[in-house]
Order: sequence, then structure tokens, then C-alpha cells
Amino acid sequence: MKRVFVDANVFLRFFTRDDAGQHARAAKLFRAGADGQALLISGPPVLFEVAWTLRSAYGQSGCDVLDVLEAILSLPGLSLTDAPVCAEAVRLSRQSGVDFPDAYIAALAKECSAEAVATFNLSDFRKLGASCHAM
Repeated sequence: MKRVFVDANVFLRFFTRDDAGQHARAAKLFRAGADGQALLISGPPVLFEVAWTLRSAYGQSGCDVLDVLEAILSLPGLSLTDAPVCAEAVRLSRQSGVDFPDAYIAALAKECSAEAVATFNLSDFRKLGASCHAM
């Protein structure tokens, strides 16, 4: 089975439908993954790029961005390199109102058994329930 790493622009064309031709090609790729004809792979940097682009270029709300990220996480035939941490980050972001990248950092710190996060962004990380390292 062919293994294909999926870049952010493929997800963006699929979910925004802002280019009909590219949307159709992305949909075909995702059908191939769902049908077991290809193993689709992606990772956190791609999700960060999707989230940033949806917010900055498309003006989508944080909630709408999280809806797209959850949809990506649940695509049949797609394997994320860090799926449990990504899912926890979406949950934390939705619960706290903090943007996905910081929620991902908090989730990854917990996954790595870090005792604290070194940050100057104390407010957001405290909302996420993370212990902060005194700086």
C-alpha cells in the first residue's frame, strides 16, 4: 500500500472548497485513504499550519478551526504521527479557549511527564492547567 504524507494545503482545499479542482483531487485522495488504497499520514506541524491559515487568511473563529482539526483527526485512513496528543490539544483548546498551538504544547508536556512548562505566557498555560516554570 502506498504511504502518502498529507500537507496542510490539501486539508485546506478539502475543507474550504475555495478551489473546486483542488477540492476534488483532495477528496479523491481522502476516499483512497478511507477505502484502504493508500495510507495517509500527517503530523502536528501540518495541523498548526491549517489552524493558523484558517484563522489568519480565512478569518475563521477558534471554534470553527477546532471543528476542522477534529474532522481531520477523524478522517478514515489517516494516521497522525502524534494523534493522542493532537486530540488532547483540541480538547484542551476547546475547554480553555486557548489557541491550539499552546494547547498542543501543554498536552505534549504532560505526555512527556514534564513537571512544568517554561513560558512567559503564564495566563494561557494556567488556563490549560499546566504548571509553569518560574522564569
